[in-house]
Amino acid sequence: MESFHTRFSAWTPFKNKSLNGQLFQERVALISHWFDLWTNKQRQEFLCTIFSQCTKSQLRFVQDWFSERMQVARVDFSTVLPRFISLYIFSFLNPKDLCVAAQVSWSWKFLTEQDCLWMPKCVKFGWFLPYTPTENEYGAWKHHYIACVSNLDWLTPREATAVYGTLNEPKTEDEELQERRRERCLRKIIWEKIELRKKELFKVRPPWVSGTCYSRWLKSKCQPCLPQTVRARVGLHEALQKELLLASLEASPKRSNVSGSHSYPVLSKKNWQGVHRDDQDSSSALQPHFILISSQIPAYEMVVESVKAAVVSVVFEHSGITLEGLLYLVEKALDGRKAQSLGVFSDGDSREIHLLQGYKIGVKNLLKPEVRDFWEKLGSYVATEEEGGHVDLFVPLGASEMGNEVLAQLSQLTGTFFTAPTGIATGSYQHILSEWLGAPWERMPPAIYFNEAKLQLWAHFAGSLEDTLRAVRKQLSPLFKELRKSVSGRMIGQFMYDTMSLTNILNNQEVASALTEGLMELSKADSGRAIAEDMSQDMASSLNSNNLNLEVLLKLERKLQMDSAEKRSRVVRELVQSERKYVQMLEVVRDVYVRPLEAALASNRAILSTANMQIIFSDILQVLHLNRQFLDNLRDRLQDWGPVHCVGELFLKFGSQLNTYSNFFNNYPVVLKTIEKCREATPAFRAFLRRHDKTVVTNMQSLPELLLLPSWRFQEYLQLLYALRLHTPAEHVDRVHLTTAIDQLRKYQAYIDQMKQRIHMEERLSDIQRIIWGCPAISEVSRYLIRVQDVAQLHCCDEEISFSLRLYEHIRDLSLFLFNDALLVASRATAYTPFERTSKTTYQFIASVALHRLLIEDIPDSKYVRHAFILQGLRREWICAAEEEEEKALWLSVLRHAIRSSMDKSD
Repeated sequence: MESFHTRFSAWTPFKNKSLNGQLFQERVALISHWFDLWTNKQRQEFLCTIFSQCTKSQLRFVQDWFSERMQVARVDFSTVLPRFISLYIFSFLNPKDLCVAAQVSWSWKFLTEQDCLWMPKCVKFGWFLPYTPTENEYGAWKHHYIACVSNLDWLTPREATAVYGTLNEPKTEDEELQERRRERCLRKIIWEKIELRKKELFKVRPPWVSGTCYSRWLKSKCQPCLPQTVRARVGLHEALQKELLLASLEASPKRSNVSGSHSYPVLSKKNWQGVHRDDQDSSSALQPHFILISSQIPAYEMVVESVKAAVVSVVFEHSGITLEGLLYLVEKALDGRKAQSLGVFSDGDSREIHLLQGYKIGVKNLLKPEVRDFWEKLGSYVATEEEGGHVDLFVPLGASEMGNEVLAQLSQLTGTFFTAPTGIATGSYQHILSEWLGAPWERMPPAIYFNEAKLQLWAHFAGSLEDTLRAVRKQLSPLFKELRKSVSGRMIGQFMYDTMSLTNILNNQEVASALTEGLMELSKADSGRAIAEDMSQDMASSLNSNNLNLEVLLKLERKLQMDSAEKRSRVVRELVQSERKYVQMLEVVRDVYVRPLEAALASNRAILSTANMQIIFSDILQVLHLNRQFLDNLRDRLQDWGPVHCVGELFLKFGSQLNTYSNFFNNYPVVLKTIEKCREATPAFRAFLRRHDKTVVTNMQSLPELLLLPSWRFQEYLQLLYALRLHTPAEHVDRVHLTTAIDQLRKYQAYIDQMKQRIHMEERLSDIQRIIWGCPAISEVSRYLIRVQDVAQLHCCDEEISFSLRLYEHIRDLSLFLFNDALLVASRATAYTPFERTSKTTYQFIASVALHRLLIEDIPDSKYVRHAFILQGLRREWICAAEEEEEKALWLSVLRHAIRSSMDKSD
């Protein structure tokens, strides 16, 4: 009987719960299968049958299920709420939005034209009806408001001055004529845009979307629902928005103060943080030597330390600054003076100057308006050529024909003499110590600006020091900034407390803050100067004889006038010598690392497996084999060298085998990861690296550092080939081969630079995403970071009053991360550890805004707020204030340039 109740039954077995559930699921699946096979009419009949048999609780369950998953009804609030509540809601709209809302439906039109809504708006401006409306008269106050607005007498500033007068000085006839033309053009442009917008957008947009702050949130919801023909017309609206955005950029302050009374370059009483001065010599103070140093230079701190005391130096950021901002820094540092000579110490090659991020100055873009204006203004800060003024570019432009053309065009544009090193010497920035093109002075440009002994020391160790200094800057720069400010404030505070009473201290707080800032600037400018002088004096005695011999040799070498054949021979010898050093360093990898590991593997005491050995060393050994053959060919050619011999064909043969280097660079990240993995997992390999890394044999370098040599060698190849072609006559057979080889190696160098830049940008984006809590994924292929700016977020207490009387309160601290296509806004908080002076900064994601949707509005300076501006997106806006005037000027300059670039790319 038990089996009878559980098998082959036509009813539901209530006693066996597991079998009950199984049969229920089988029957639901069967009904679902039938339901899929039915037509639409059959499904509707089935649903009606099911719903007719449901109880009220079951129907209520169905209703709740639908309400949770989809909106089953849309109700007009004006038809549900009482009329006085609907009128109260409409009373918050401005007249423009009321007119737009009247176009939604007849019921909204009836409500929005009620006299109780329009009468207060008319009375506010003193507009009263000349009669009493009858009981059945409809919309009298609205019509009266429209009539009054249409008859308003709008006066321009010039017309208002003519009617009511002005307290300013009268203008000349030419100024008056220009102002009238400007007003006429602006008025024509404004009315054309207004008419075009009304005509086009009125047809394509829903009537309740007015574009104002009350209905902006509806725009994104309504536009995707438009048909395809309408979307094409919406493109016109986007074009108008772009024009308005460009107009806002033009209206924002460029190099003028927000108050309009002073320009940004007008100097404040405090010096800029990157400026070092010494006014001991009055003659040099009139026309000092001036040098710009890029932060892109490896270990640029050592370069700054090697600057002479009488030279004004400015360190500028390679990224996050524009040409306009760089001019501002130069003008601020010179303080109205002209420089006797101006040096630009930045990265670059023999064809281009890598001045700023996105600005590679070369022949192709030198005549662009922005670049041309920059060099013309920069040349105006230097004394004339008759007075001995010159501009020194620490970039090997003199080593190529294109570089010489760049120097010639710069001299022609500015009327100032430009010079650059020939770049024949190879190595880490050794070109600045080589010969300079057309330098007629007794001292070479490096001796004008720098202590040559320190500069030579930097040139030898720049590459190895950069990795260490990069980590030091990242960790300690914020701490040093706060520490300097804190120590300066404590010193001034202690001094005032010891010498003044409490009343005098409270009355002289502004003097104390000014003294603190001055002490900070003095500490920046004078730190290390006395030490530098002592070190130079100590080294002078020990290097006196060597420097004397070196100077004699250099003078004799400059006086020699070598012909083109001798110069070509010199370049070829330098090529062979540098190639021999390069091959020797690659052989170190083979002799110190590969052979001992292979011997251990052959003796059954393997340190690394065969697979890991193949991954790490196979590509570098192939590179060694290729360059060994190339070195043998160069040596054979140098033994029989003569004026008619060629080198270009050897480079063409070498360039046809560059797939060996391509394999190495493509596998380079995998090689580094394999080394780290084997170091962590294999103690024997870790001990092996500890014994062989950074020894005298390896030139105090580790295995990963030795693997960097191939990426540096191609830049040296290009410099030497440019110098060789420069001294090769046009009719020489080798010139065609050299040109082809240069084009081939330049394309490959661009491939290496692109790979480096991509890895560097991905690392920076991952770091930003890691430190910002709640940050979405920001890693994209073409995205890169431009600048990070710390600001304070403000809140306006009353926006109805004028700018000069508005009060602002500090809400929180923000950090603005500017990318090439978006602006990321994050809150910044500082947390202190108990019993520690150091602090930890944390970031919280707030929002991100596309640059082509961002508007900039300036806030004039007043006694309540300074250095403030507004960033406005589609739905949110932020009132921000920078700490200093310089920060605001540089930030707005970079932001405007990024917005324009983003809009150009979107087109």
